[in-house]
Amino acid sequence: MEFTPSERQVLRMVQGTLPDSATPYADIARAAGVTEEEVLALLRRLKKGGQIRRFGATLRHQQAGYGFNAMVVWYVEDGVDEDAAGRIMAAQPEISHCYLRRNCLDWPYSLYTMIHGRTQDECLEVVRRIQELTGVTQYDILFSDKELKKTSMEYF
Repeated sequence: MEFTPSERQVLRMVQGTLPDSATPYADIARAAGVTEEEVLALLRRLKKGGQIRRFGATLRHQQAGYGFNAMVVWYVEDGVDEDAAGRIMAAQPEISHCYLRRNCLDWPYSLYTMIHGRTQDECLEVVRRIQELTGVTQYDILFSDKELKKTSMEYF
């Protein structure tokens, strides 16, 4: 898609932290030199076109007390529908990311989940529940030791 310079300016602002204000879109419009309706129309157009799936707040899980993170890599055995298993995994509230990837050579894992919990035991309980719900029993858990970077992708 092609964007005007003012649209690019708006998109730069909305992909970051919105103004802490009762009128954040009007504030963005003023800063970009456009009207609030133009900001809203651009966002509606991108939402309708599927370029934006959702627009919402991001909770900093560690600051909210969820200090344990586990990437769980799952080996989906023959006879288990990996798409169905992935949908079940993605539906769990403790999971923030769920990806299906091609496995290769000596790395047999095709489903990847990111689990967040208050304790390591909470994360392990989610793994147990997923095993029960999906029938996927082979996995490895990689607990995070330290967060080195966490940002959203910036496109403009």
